[in-house]
Amino acid sequence: MKFSTMITIMATVNFSVPEKVKKAFNQVFKGQNKSAVIARLMEQAVEEAARQEQRARAMREILKRRQHARPVTEKQVQQTRQALRK
Repeated sequence: MKFSTMITIMATVNFSVPEKVKKAFNQVFKGQNKSAVIARLMEQAVEEAARQEQRARAMREILKRRQHARPVTEKQVQQTRQALRK
């Protein structure tokens, strides 16, 4: 059996939060490794920011393409839908 080893370099992060948030966090995550919880939340925040940027890029691309699309009527849309359903 072979195990792969993964070395994780740890960094220290120092930031301030409102006392109310700190107390709520400590209560909710009592008994848990707070550093691991914070690291997981930070990873989720980074992933969410990346998803938001990806959505924004996609929306910009859609809007860019729509500028060059020829307009169609509602009737044309309905006719095309009906034709595709057959």
